[in-house]
Amino acid sequence: MDSLPDAILQYILSYLTSARDVAACNCVSKRWKESTDSVKSVVFYRNSFESIMETDDSDSIVRKMISSSRRLEELVVYSPFTSSGLASWMMHVSSSLRLLELRMDNLASEEVVVEGPLKLDCIGVAKNLEILKLWGVLMMSPPKWDMFPNLRSLEIVGAKMDDSSLSHALRACPNLSNLLLLACEGVKSISIDLPYLEHCKLDFYGQGNTLLVLTSQRLVSLDVQGCSWIRVPETKFLKNLSISSVTGRVYMVDFNNLSSLEALSIRGVQWCWDAICMILQQARDVKHLFMKVEFTGNEALQPFPEIDFVEFFNNHPKLQTFDIHGAMFAALCQKNSLKKLETGFTIPCLEEVVITVRSPLNAEQKMNTLESLVKYARGLKRMVIRILRMKSNHSSADDFCDDICKFRHMNEHLVHIE
Repeated sequence: MDSLPDAILQYILSYLTSARDVAACNCVSKRWKESTDSVKSVVFYRNSFESIMETDDSDSIVRKMISSSRRLEELVVYSPFTSSGLASWMMHVSSSLRLLELRMDNLASEEVVVEGPLKLDCIGVAKNLEILKLWGVLMMSPPKWDMFPNLRSLEIVGAKMDDSSLSHALRACPNLSNLLLLACEGVKSISIDLPYLEHCKLDFYGQGNTLLVLTSQRLVSLDVQGCSWIRVPETKFLKNLSISSVTGRVYMVDFNNLSSLEALSIRGVQWCWDAICMILQQARDVKHLFMKVEFTGNEALQPFPEIDFVEFFNNHPKLQTFDIHGAMFAALCQKNSLKKLETGFTIPCLEEVVITVRSPLNAEQKMNTLESLVKYARGLKRMVIRILRMKSNHSSADDFCDDICKFRHMNEHLVHIE
């Protein structure tokens, strides 16, 4: 290493990211210490200061290390820090910083009321940020952010926030193309208007009754969890859509145009039937469909109504993969559906189907439906049948399992049982 030119040494050391590695290199020699000022990315891991008792001491070490860099572009801090420490760091690196990732850790501390918002406020001076990632955030008052004109990606994981604070924060990031809000609590109603947004993942937990209005003409992928009312008027370019609700009900989904949609996933304990019909009707050209909804009904839990087998596949002619859970499969397995098979009826593009069976009820109709999928999906390459533990102790459950095993034996090149 001693024989290398200074430029080569600086180039090699510039790839260091761990703060401990950078500190170790500083101790090798004066030449190495001078070369580490070319480091552009520093990561302070959770255990970076495990031998230091006082957070103020770790703050000063971070400040000393980042101030020695000529142009620090990426700063990641998972170790504990104070708001005053963060403010001093931002004074040194705010103009050059492009990526900032912080583990805030102010959700359950005694000082959240005092210092929680101050940490967020300190970030506002880094106006050239392109990527901002925050963990464990308290945002119960609007952060004092002016504008992040270059910010393209905002990720917040684990947060307590209210509607107005979140809206204020998003208004300061008008040019976002990627937005991730994961495990966020306290949001009841949010309207997001980001003209350049392409990828969006929203995970609100609580009662599952959040109202969401999202407007973006460039939206390509959308993943929503915990919303009961969803309205997205601009979906011309939307290709991937996932809607789920662990608690509460999905009452309404309103999408203007899903002609480009390729993959759709709907999950949850209870969806209103109008919402299911609306999303399936709008997603006629979907290629990959995943459905795991247990019940329908506006209030009380209700089973799925009958779904016509022929009509369903005629309405989704481009379907290639279909993962269907018990309730939807039971709805397709009706006597009247298979009586109306048209001459020349086919399922043209279906290649893989995954079916979860939960009950032996209507076993004959279910077997007929399985046989129809094999018969009319001429391009079918794989069928997976997942049999959950059936609650019935009646011999019909054993008979049904026997029928499925015989069906698999007759179609062993296609059918797999899990």
